[in-house]
Amino acid sequence: MSEPRKSHIRTIAPLVGVVLFMGAMSFAAVPLYDMFCRVTGWGGATNVADAGSDVVLDRTIKIRFDASRDRDMPWEFRPAARQIELKIGETGLAFYTAHNPTDRVIAGSASYNVAPFSAGGYFTKIDCFCFTEQVLQPGETVQMPVTFYVDPEIVEDPEASLIETITLSYTMHETELPDTVADAGAVAGANEGDAALN
Repeated sequence: MSEPRKSHIRTIAPLVGVVLFMGAMSFAAVPLYDMFCRVTGWGGATNVADAGSDVVLDRTIKIRFDASRDRDMPWEFRPAARQIELKIGETGLAFYTAHNPTDRVIAGSASYNVAPFSAGGYFTKIDCFCFTEQVLQPGETVQMPVTFYVDPEIVEDPEASLIETITLSYTMHETELPDTVADAGAVAGANEGDAALN
């Protein structure tokens, strides 16, 4: 092998290694960032609990609700109420309304964040429609609940203690239909075809 060819191989091999490493890191970045946000509350990630808070303070806080849709999501999606006020530590219940105006079954899931970011670690969900995929039939409208509280420890945080309003935002995305729903749709379509032939 000639010397220039060996030189090219010595140059290309490390570059290929760098490209492969950067590709691997880009795939790992999203789950690592998500885990970091959930642990620290940074970026508006929230906490999850099995039950409400044991402590309820006299101080109140406003919770605003926001809704948006991914560009390709055909559902109508909005909060039932734009804002509520509750005591810190008190369990709150809010609803979001989703409507499928199309003539096909559509599945959706919601991503979320909390603003300001410093409140994320203190906003605790007990139950939420965002924990599971939602499936709406053609023309169906549903009320989807979220149960939550603001952790009383927020008043001990120098950065978050002065917050008077927290905004909970959801973005709805269309997802693939679960296999059971897709299979049921295929069977229904086949039955309709058979009926048309008879």
